[in-house]
Amino acid sequence: MLVHVNLLNTDGFKVEGTIPESVLSYLKTEFGSSNVKIEEDLVDPFDTEWFKETSSRLTPGSNLKFYRKQNRMTQQELAERLGTTKQAVCAMEHDSRPISKRTAKILAGLFATSPARFI
Repeated sequence: MLVHVNLLNTDGFKVEGTIPESVLSYLKTEFGSSNVKIEEDLVDPFDTEWFKETSSRLTPGSNLKFYRKQNRMTQQELAERLGTTKQAVCAMEHDSRPISKRTAKILAGLFATSPARFI
């Protein structure tokens, strides 16, 4: 078992191993239940059905469109930043034109993310 205790203005601390209920109770009383997180109660999002279904639908083009819209850019504005045409951006967003490694690196810089999102 792993317990995380989060406190204001600190990095918090962790208690690992077999943790007696009395220690858990003390931590919750002393620091507040909302500041004590028991790791076995948490779910790894990568193991959920939602993630598996969603990730299977994600493509480099859908990621490009998401990041472009998230940054309130038009296809024309993005095309100008990439030194290409609006039609090329549209084709990349619809996965009918692959995104090159060079372009993926530029996109990663523009959107502060990993180039892997676009490959």
